[in-house]
Amino acid sequence: MLARPVLALALLWAGAAAAEAPIVKSVIDGDTVLLSTGKEVRFVGIQAPKLPLGRRGFPTWPLAPEAKAALEGLALGRAVELACLQACEDRHGRLLMHLTSDRGVWLQGEMLRLGLARVYTFADNRARAAEMLAIEADARAARRGIWALDYYAVRTPEQAGGFVGRYELVEGKVLAVASAQGTTFLNFGPDHRTDFTIGIDAAARKLFREAKRDPKALAGQTVRVRGWIKSRGGPFIEASHPEQIESLDPGR
Repeated sequence: MLARPVLALALLWAGAAAAEAPIVKSVIDGDTVLLSTGKEVRFVGIQAPKLPLGRRGFPTWPLAPEAKAALEGLALGRAVELACLQACEDRHGRLLMHLTSDRGVWLQGEMLRLGLARVYTFADNRARAAEMLAIEADARAARRGIWALDYYAVRTPEQAGGFVGRYELVEGKVLAVASAQGTTFLNFGPDHRTDFTIGIDAAARKLFREAKRDPKALAGQTVRVRGWIKSRGGPFIEASHPEQIESLDPGR
């Protein structure tokens, strides 16, 4: 997301919010709104189904209009409280915020509960990730919203190669952990050159250490990883922070 922390602006927004809460003037899509202040706000921590929004050739993702409509019902015309918990602004000048409506509804959590968004965190913006992952898991188990559709289904490592260029959830067993050229690789097949792999670089490993999670300990575990699938010989997801990888083995 290339977000950047802006402490001075965060304090300014906090002071402004205390004086007069901004109003949601319009809803752009299921995770983006325009405030009465003129600032555009991206809901940090989630990704709703995407609309083209003027991008030529960009397809409307399934349930994108429904996600926008749901957010309009929750927030349009309502005062909102903004919370910057890590990075506050992206390179496009959008605010990166957690939003709570004047009815006390945490909007990220509600969109996840409705099954109209997925958890979508970054190394510099992962606050409340555990809470959001739990809400998402409940919606997925109940097959609410996007979780009833094949388009958003959790993939197997064998399926991952068919979804290069897309943000996906992939579940499988880590067969081996290896290191090369400063990167730790979690391998899900016998041939790391063609099978699905997760890569964890030095900066990410520092965050794993801070979270007391050792990537090497994931060998033999069944995990769920989320991220953009790239092609690096085989399908590949870069894990920039530990919240991208969930262990699915009880007690691990």
